[in-house]
Amino acid sequence: MSHRAVAGASWARSLGRASSRISSQRLLNQRLPRTSFYQHSYRRLIRMMTSDRATSSHDPGMEFPFTDAPTEKKAPQTLTEKIVQRHAVGLPEGKLVRSGDYVQIEPYRSNHGSFRAHDNTWPVAKKYMSMGATRVKDPRQLVFALDHDVQNKSESNLKKYEQIEVFAKKHGVVFFPAAYAIGHQVMVEELFVWPGKLCVASDSHSNMYGGVSSLGTAVVRTDSASIWATGKSWFQVPPVAQVTFTGTLPPGVTGKDVIIALCGLFKSDVLNHAVEFKGSEETLASISVDNRLTISNMSTEWSALSAMFPIDQTLEHWLRYKATEAAMFKDRTTRERITHEKIDELYADPVQADPGAYYAKQLYFNLSTLSPYVSGPNSVKVSTPLSELAPKKIKVDRAYIISCTNSRASDIAAAAKVFQDAAKANGGKIPKIAEGVKLYIAAASAREQAIAEDEGSWQTLLEVGSIPLPPSCGPCIGLGRGLLEDGEVGISASNRNFKGRMGSRNAHAYLASPEVVAASALSGVISGTGVYEAPANYSGVDFGYGTGSPVTTESELGNVLEQLESLIDRVESSVVDDTSKATTKILPGFPEKISGEIVFCDADNLDTDNIYPGKYTYQDDITGEGMASVCMSNYDPDFGLVVKPNDILVSGFNFGCGSSREQAATAILAKQIPLVVAGSFGNIFSRNSINNGLLGLEVPRLIERLRATFTSSDKLSTRRTGWTLTWDVARSVVKVQEGKNGDRWEEKVGEFAENLQEIVAKGGLENWIKHEIMKTEA
Repeated sequence: MSHRAVAGASWARSLGRASSRISSQRLLNQRLPRTSFYQHSYRRLIRMMTSDRATSSHDPGMEFPFTDAPTEKKAPQTLTEKIVQRHAVGLPEGKLVRSGDYVQIEPYRSNHGSFRAHDNTWPVAKKYMSMGATRVKDPRQLVFALDHDVQNKSESNLKKYEQIEVFAKKHGVVFFPAAYAIGHQVMVEELFVWPGKLCVASDSHSNMYGGVSSLGTAVVRTDSASIWATGKSWFQVPPVAQVTFTGTLPPGVTGKDVIIALCGLFKSDVLNHAVEFKGSEETLASISVDNRLTISNMSTEWSALSAMFPIDQTLEHWLRYKATEAAMFKDRTTRERITHEKIDELYADPVQADPGAYYAKQLYFNLSTLSPYVSGPNSVKVSTPLSELAPKKIKVDRAYIISCTNSRASDIAAAAKVFQDAAKANGGKIPKIAEGVKLYIAAASAREQAIAEDEGSWQTLLEVGSIPLPPSCGPCIGLGRGLLEDGEVGISASNRNFKGRMGSRNAHAYLASPEVVAASALSGVISGTGVYEAPANYSGVDFGYGTGSPVTTESELGNVLEQLESLIDRVESSVVDDTSKATTKILPGFPEKISGEIVFCDADNLDTDNIYPGKYTYQDDITGEGMASVCMSNYDPDFGLVVKPNDILVSGFNFGCGSSREQAATAILAKQIPLVVAGSFGNIFSRNSINNGLLGLEVPRLIERLRATFTSSDKLSTRRTGWTLTWDVARSVVKVQEGKNGDRWEEKVGEFAENLQEIVAKGGLENWIKHEIMKTEA
């Protein structure tokens, strides 16, 4: 197993490899993340071995390529690599961008993508001004849309919104006021994103732009300030996973069912990967653009960094409609960004992956075998066929058709149809919501609500007793009216059901399609619409590793060769030579060693809502002491009583997954914790960490040892272990003492490079950028 120094960032994940034994089981799973999620069913392992499986004999995350790397000859690229190539600046002539490369990117020039910010715009603005910047480098890059805390009418929040609007006008930035729309919906419906282009946003659900074939990915506040000031930021090209869809979506099955199932069936397989979907024309035609937006949006919860559909005929039909609409209606500002001529240009030479492009892994998923699915409770990684959940008659207290994931006009119409169909069996009278249930509705934008009103579906939902909310995030992020209370059960068409996110930590939250949410509100228990009919001899979802193509002698031989190549690569990577004894140069201001007692939080997928509760995210005046007091409180209310300054926080795998809030990192720093160690990190948490000067290491062996010692039968949420860990930065070694009289062992980790030390030593990226601006002005 390789143990990699993360240094609180995805930057350093490629810094080094260490030796270990290679088990046959892990060889078979060699392209899966190095986490406790190695275990797979026998059925899936057989499929992985017998289908047209494509895995890696080379791990791009294990190198440290820079943009001054030697020129490469022309070779196939993935769609992700091609788009990044088009937005990378300062590349040597002839350099081809590859997964693992660190590049400087320039999102949006003219119509080359865009940058979007929401309620966190003012904190970004303050960062931007604190750097000494006075002029936005390129206002065309920026779009501001206020959407998160819209229901908050406090003086401080209204003042913040006013400040954002004034800032936007001063710098010529496009601005959308509160209650106009959720920002991600604005980006799509107003065509600020464009197929084949790079679009970043300071929100984790930027993946949604992949639904219209744009490379959408998230950046964090400090990155945002950098883009405002310089027009540029940094990016590491992630490994790319290809997901092949086969079959077609059956009646009664939606894009929400697709992504819920993917989250549960391939729990960790795309962790920190860019995802590229593919399929036949017939297959992809069964997935509408609205369904694609849902799938790409919630790919964030699948732990992907982006999720793109190809530029195909289904997308072209959608774009043509948008272009016609823009030309016909004078009030449509999209005419500035979309025309039929522009679409002609796009499809004359569409950006697409090259044949033979390298993918870190390949998965397949047969849509024809999918049925309605439900996520939860309180975890997106727990997904269950509705047919198994419905007989349990789980009582529902609150239902939600909200969020950028599933509250477009088509979603609202689908929910309304549930009640309209029920009226046919009720003498034509629209039935009311079940007694004791509250149904909340909020359109993704004012325009989508207007469409729903014109179609009559909005009125139908009001007639049955729904509670309307403004077009905004609201309950999805735990803000405003309608939050879950202690002991309640909620079912939502949104994207996250983390414990405590939509209200009380003692509530149970489920996720489902708008149709299932509406049916559950109507019946009072989690239930379906009855539209879906399982085929004869149905045996569940057909999914696995590979492309899903029939097994051939050629594909079998290819699998054997890949296994042999992988074995060679893994053995070579396990050899430790004398160069590993060399020391790393330590820059002034950076510690040579970090040592402390291990405090163990034994949980995988410990998300940013658990680290820093969403209700505090937009309290911009909260002090460091205040942040420290609520750090990890959604995970364990007693965390603050257990942890001491200079402790080392250790947790499981995919630590820091979830939203893009940088407070997940700064709250840990406020708690005076200098180092976080995990089996693996969520990418966006890693980015926030390095940008704010928090250090991190990935050491899976340590998690395994802790779990072997402190068993689940004696599990505490936050445990003082009595173990100590010392990171010798100069020697790139971690030393662990397992208690006073316990074992002592060392583990080689990657070198912590000087350029990363410089950022951390200066107190984070903000101070580093400020220093760079001062140097430029001098």
